[in-house]
Amino acid sequence: MKGEGEEGGCAFSDEDETSNHGRHSVTEHNQGKNKGRVLTVSAISSWWRLIKEEHKEAAFVCLLNAYRAACHYGAESIGLRFQNAETFCNLVMSVLSEADNIFRGLLGLSSSSYKKEAILELKDTPQWVNVKPLIKSYLRSTLSLLDQVTDTEILAFALTRLGASLPFFAAFPHLLQRLIKTTIHLWATGGGILSSVSYSLVRDVASLFTTDCFDNCLAKAFVAYLAQSRATEIVNNKHLQFLRNSLVDLCSLDVQKSLSKATNSVRQLAKILQWGLRTKKKEALQRICCWEYVNCIDLWVGFIEGNIRDYDLQAFFFTMVQLINGVVCLFPGLRYFPLRLNCIQWLNDLSNSTGVFIPIASFVLDVLEYNIVGEGGKPRPALFFQSILKVPKNCLKSQTFQDECITSAIKQLSSHFLQWSYHISFPELATVPLIRLKKFFESKKKESLRRVVKHLIEQVEKNVDSVQKKRDEVAFSPNDHQSVEAFLQFEKSSFSSPFSQYYRSVLEKAAPRGLHKNEKISFPRQDKWKRKREQV
Repeated sequence: MKGEGEEGGCAFSDEDETSNHGRHSVTEHNQGKNKGRVLTVSAISSWWRLIKEEHKEAAFVCLLNAYRAACHYGAESIGLRFQNAETFCNLVMSVLSEADNIFRGLLGLSSSSYKKEAILELKDTPQWVNVKPLIKSYLRSTLSLLDQVTDTEILAFALTRLGASLPFFAAFPHLLQRLIKTTIHLWATGGGILSSVSYSLVRDVASLFTTDCFDNCLAKAFVAYLAQSRATEIVNNKHLQFLRNSLVDLCSLDVQKSLSKATNSVRQLAKILQWGLRTKKKEALQRICCWEYVNCIDLWVGFIEGNIRDYDLQAFFFTMVQLINGVVCLFPGLRYFPLRLNCIQWLNDLSNSTGVFIPIASFVLDVLEYNIVGEGGKPRPALFFQSILKVPKNCLKSQTFQDECITSAIKQLSSHFLQWSYHISFPELATVPLIRLKKFFESKKKESLRRVVKHLIEQVEKNVDSVQKKRDEVAFSPNDHQSVEAFLQFEKSSFSSPFSQYYRSVLEKAAPRGLHKNEKISFPRQDKWKRKREQV
């Protein structure tokens, strides 16, 4: 190799080119001799030709030395210069694309092998001892690249290629910890494709390695999620929702361990709530009415929704219901209606996912019946309840605020009615809410408001009559639980009732206003709540 020209030889390799085992290696010292040298695209192409056509490992060492310089470019004074940006990108992208396949070829591993055990079994073999320094240099350099580069496409591609080389990290625990830390940071702070690729890698790490590694991923991801929630106003609700959903997915990889984490977290939330209920101190209220607290509840509600059908989460479910009810009771005031409506939606989601009745109608009607403003309220800029928890004082007397409250409340009440619209007890469930809705309707003069409320009342009454008629035809007693559960199940499976169509129209009207948190039309689940204890 030393007889090659400057572009074809190892002009940019380290001074110590051979290891004790006779192979070329990559070191981090003696870079001074490269000072002033310029790396060109033709030199990179020459190295790749030697590697692919003549299987020259020395040329691969040259590439890894240059790659290391590129990944540390700007972070260390190593003296190597690149001819232009094209040269830099060519080197980085080509090494990322090919390095994993070359390592597998040197070790005799198939490209489809994705088990860490295959790497650990090679640890004492001569080929591993010789190739290990090259792999370590590549992984360390790529991790440094993730800290240096800001280009989203390069970052996403580098993460994807590290994912292909993930089993190699089994031999380098320290580098694995660096990978977890860096990847979770990019997942939380990136956005779009970068966050998606980052989470995919975090998930693979948590699945592939030990339970301690899963604990580490979950702990760091949870902290990063809360850090993104420490904002006075949510600017990018879509990104935060992605973080929440991906963290729920991560928790679902090991529900038992995640349940322990969730229980400890909710225990801390409960202590803060008890402090607030007991003292009503401003400091306590601020710690509860904040995005960090709210998003933490939202996370564990999602965890229950995603797993309660397959695991025994009943105790945790009832704890969450108590916690949310406590928050509702702590903040009855006008300014906290966005927070209160968030709580109502959580209760609706929990009830929908478990099939357990949670009485939320009273909470919703309290919002509707609150004397917000006279009929001549001043118009104000639009309010979006999904991005605020506390309404500014100057908006409290606005017609906009009143309209937003009523629209949100009707959506939540409609969701509650829909879930139980096929249940045999719906006529009794709807009796008191109908009385209060009619009283509210009579107290309002604004025609557009009266029309919306009247439409809801008519749909509920129509559903009451339909269920009552079907109920009058049955011969079983209320004690026949199996028959009660089977009541109107065929109709429920098709969502063909008039109230289902009405609820769909409510969601479609709410969607442009951003009132539906998950930005999709959702209907109650049709399957029954299955309970299964997790095997430890």
